[in-house]
Amino acid sequence: MNVINNIRQLRSWSTINKGARCVLVPTMGALHEGHAALIRAAREIAGQNGNVAVSIFINPLQFGPGEDFSKYPRTLIEDLSLCRDNGADMIFAPKAEDLYLPDRSIVLHETSLSQMLCGASRPGHFEGVCAIVAKLFNLVQCDDAVFGKKDYQQFAIIRRLVRDLDFNVVLHGIETVREADGLAMSSRNRYLSPEERTEAPSLRTALLAARDAWKNGARDPDVLRRLITQMIQEKAPSSRIDYVAVADATTLQPVSATTELVVIAVAVFFGTTRLIDNIELK
Repeated sequence: MNVINNIRQLRSWSTINKGARCVLVPTMGALHEGHAALIRAAREIAGQNGNVAVSIFINPLQFGPGEDFSKYPRTLIEDLSLCRDNGADMIFAPKAEDLYLPDRSIVLHETSLSQMLCGASRPGHFEGVCAIVAKLFNLVQCDDAVFGKKDYQQFAIIRRLVRDLDFNVVLHGIETVREADGLAMSSRNRYLSPEERTEAPSLRTALLAARDAWKNGARDPDVLRRLITQMIQEKAPSSRIDYVAVADATTLQPVSATTELVVIAVAVFFGTTRLIDNIELK
């Protein structure tokens, strides 16, 4: 497995491996079984003769003032082992100064899908996501890229990025990997206190209850939002709900008569730790 730390080495690797299918798994490190599932999926897509590239980069542009950039877990040695054990061929782990010049002046600004859900309370976050993903697509020259669907809004925005900027990259969304009690795996789960960790699976419980209600004919978004809000407040009294949204899964706009797939997305604070989850409804 190649471990690459700068752009010059990465471009050399890409040139040497030109012609072989390359599948990229972008991450911010602090890897867990959810990331391992993404790498294994990428390995299957790449096949025996292809390459799986994993980026490990804590992107400062994704963090707003007061967010957890400085304390975000940095576990590179453990991350490299997980990547190797699950079939990665190359790790790209640059420093911020290698990717962002001090006088950088070009930004990518998404004006529709990023205006609600997480984007409403994290201004600039998705500009940072678009910037790093565009740079990685350009540098790695991947044919495919694998993302988890836990961050549903992020995946929708990256899908729009590929469409609008004509990146020749096939995107693959992988279902969320969960703990035994249903909590979506996340690098931030380690921040939870014992009490908060006990309450956190309420997100999944509430989403499943909404899915059951949907199957039984409850199609009013307000009814579904109230159901989820009430369940989380009852089962996680120490939490604070950021949002509960019922939206068109493609546009993230309110559900309409033309909506084919609905997503319910939630964001909830446990102390200073913000957890997200979602569920698709057909």
